[in-house]
Amino acid sequence: MNNEKRRFMKKVRLSVIIVSVIIIVSGFVTVTGTFAQESSGTGSSGKELTAYQAEVAKFGLIAAALAFGLGALGAGIAISHVGAAAMGAIAEKPEVASQALIFIALAEGLVVFGFIAALMILGKF
Repeated sequence: MNNEKRRFMKKVRLSVIIVSVIIIVSGFVTVTGTFAQESSGTGSSGKELTAYQAEVAKFGLIAAALAFGLGALGAGIAISHVGAAAMGAIAEKPEVASQALIFIALAEGLVVFGFIAALMILGKF
């Protein structure tokens, strides 16, 4: 039994190392084009930003990140509670499985609303 556990732990370590190497290599491959571009010293729209505009843009980006991040966090919390209750209900009464999935999908909609709000905020820039 102890030998099986050691082999399993070796496989887990090897899997983690392989996945880490794949992530690092793909990061180098995809980021190379970004750093190879020439910097023109202007914003993405091609115009220079004033200090006030940069300050407003900073808070807009923070707001977009908060909208998406908190929406995802809220959805995760909601799904954890609704999913646990749904699985308990399905265990007792299997015919309520379709209704349970609807409630889980409603909780998942929070992420969509957060994403849409973030896109609307980013669309202002």
